[in-house]
Amino acid sequence: MNATVAGLRTRLLATAERRLPALTRLRRAEPLPVALDRRRIYVLPTGFGIAFAVLLFVMLLGALNYSNNPALLLTCLLGSAAGASLFFGFRMMSGLALVRLHAGDAHAGQPFDLHMHFSPGARARASLRVRRGEAESAFALAADSIGAATLRVEDARRGWFRPGRLRVWTDYPLGFFRMWSWLHPDVEFLVYPALESPPPPLPGGDGHEGEHAQAGASEEHAGLRNYRSGDPSRWIAWKPSIRHDTLLVRDVERRSGEALTLDWAALRGLDAEARIRRLAAWVCAAESAQRSYALRLPDETIGPGLGAAQRHACLRALALLPAAAG
Repeated sequence: MNATVAGLRTRLLATAERRLPALTRLRRAEPLPVALDRRRIYVLPTGFGIAFAVLLFVMLLGALNYSNNPALLLTCLLGSAAGASLFFGFRMMSGLALVRLHAGDAHAGQPFDLHMHFSPGARARASLRVRRGEAESAFALAADSIGAATLRVEDARRGWFRPGRLRVWTDYPLGFFRMWSWLHPDVEFLVYPALESPPPPLPGGDGHEGEHAQAGASEEHAGLRNYRSGDPSRWIAWKPSIRHDTLLVRDVERRSGEALTLDWAALRGLDAEARIRRLAAWVCAAESAQRSYALRLPDETIGPGLGAAQRHACLRALALLPAAAG
């Protein structure tokens, strides 16, 4: 039975692909910006709209049967209002454009926010909604002003994440009709691996000094170095900085001694995914401890180093490792 239903569905989709390309083309990803026009906006009555139509039909029959002109006029006015609401709702959708979509750093297994920026054009947009899977967000846009909507994503896996199709819809202004369209932006985001929790302690160094572990220029500068962009303000040594008329910071990397080596091959007792989770957790732990580190994978070695660029390079390499890496 299931095979029969699946076969019928496949044939129907194939027929739709041939006969109704305007519907099925929206399954293909599109480059940003993605603008909505009249050919890609669909309209159906809501349950409330159908019930209202039945009520109007009964009112019309009663007004005609009893030749009640006021009742007939009321029925026509209510029908006109319902028809006008269709055009108002259609105008809320027509011309709307998705211009940008971005997400912050995310690890697999942890929810993150997907931020969508819409351009309303010259008209204000009220009571719009965007939906992806079970996540839905309501938003409104002022005229000539880029506005944003946010969706919560909870099903991402490590590697490249593509949002897929997003449904934008409205039932403005009276809820009689639902106008909707599909957005399928051609964008992707890197999702970092899940972190082992709690991770074991960091491994020791392997005898190689970190990239900033050289001796200071003088005994007075021992344990200090020049300020670099991105150094936390709590590292700044204010008194030596005033004496030498230059900004100096305490060299945390120097005090940490040897650079850590986070070695894939050293975790032979774990499967590939467990190794990836542990190494990702160690990368974050080394950054928190301000320990210079290197990541040694089967096909490459990253570092030693420390900072946002080193962290991103290591987590990116782990996120894109094939599941069968040995």
